[in-house]
Amino acid sequence: MAAKKLRRAQLSQEMCERLSRYQITTCQDFLCLSLLELMKVTGQSYYEVQKLLCKVSRACAPKMQTAYEMKLRKSVNPSSAFLSTTLHSLDRVLHGGVPCGSLTEITSPPGCGKTQFCIMLSVLATLPVSMGGLDGAVIYIDTESAFSAERLIEIAANRFPTYYDSDEKLLCMTRSIHLYRELTCCSVLKRIMSLEEEIILKKVKLVIIDSVASVVRKEFDTKLQGNLAERSNFLNRGASVLKYLAEEFSIPVILTNQITTALSSGPGLRADLVSPDDDLSLSEGSSVSGKRDSGYVTAALGNTWSHSVNTRLILQYHDLPTRQGNVMLERKERKRRFDHFIEVGLGKT
Repeated sequence: MAAKKLRRAQLSQEMCERLSRYQITTCQDFLCLSLLELMKVTGQSYYEVQKLLCKVSRACAPKMQTAYEMKLRKSVNPSSAFLSTTLHSLDRVLHGGVPCGSLTEITSPPGCGKTQFCIMLSVLATLPVSMGGLDGAVIYIDTESAFSAERLIEIAANRFPTYYDSDEKLLCMTRSIHLYRELTCCSVLKRIMSLEEEIILKKVKLVIIDSVASVVRKEFDTKLQGNLAERSNFLNRGASVLKYLAEEFSIPVILTNQITTALSSGPGLRADLVSPDDDLSLSEGSSVSGKRDSGYVTAALGNTWSHSVNTRLILQYHDLPTRQGNVMLERKERKRRFDHFIEVGLGKT
């Protein structure tokens, strides 16, 4: 919550403008300065600066709430607690859909439809609440240049032909999807840090990053000394801000990831070496000695990252010729697997 903008900490407009001239825009920027530094940049007395410190500290400190209050907030309007995927078996296991206020990860081998699924969720978020949507805008951070406006329109027109019955409605929907192409870790993190103000100004109801693993794997070779620590720092900072945004604005945050296969007696297979032709539904693998060893498909980016996400969906091929797949749900408290067949190429279920 230290990433909260100072203008939301109930400081005067004049004070916020003065501080911004010194690149002090967030509560964290403000609280990292000493009293003498704050007196210099604010032009206030020692006593006034102490009052400002108390105000900013209270604004960014986590608010105490009881379990009853948390339960009551969700029970007042259950529909606002989830974004329906319109895949009924998936919504049923998710208890309503993709949860608002938390991070959901979608991971799969290449070509299973992660981006298609994200594009579909973008369409759903713009729908009115009466149709199961969130009636808001979407911020879509694309790190692989995989987003397609044509595919967005195609999915919307095919899934909801009655609602999107004119080109004008389709174009209006596309204006609610704000796309950013960020191709480096630095630019992705900078974009994440600037999301709070955009969420407020553009009435954003869904944030998507497709994909986290793409930029991380391009820039960090974990075999080099120091890279693992830098990678962990990037992932932790990004996840921390995204969690704050999800909770503060009660919106779903969707992150896509790549996959790796881990064997009990050997290192995991690099996810960027996995192709759609590989049968990753198998639970066995061959060891160097020729014996069969148990293995499993899991998400990339390591154990620390896995604790940052609240819900994980793993997509896998079920029938390659027809491009159908199944989904595995993984949450911190439990794992559950079920079949839901998705025709990736058509955008239908």
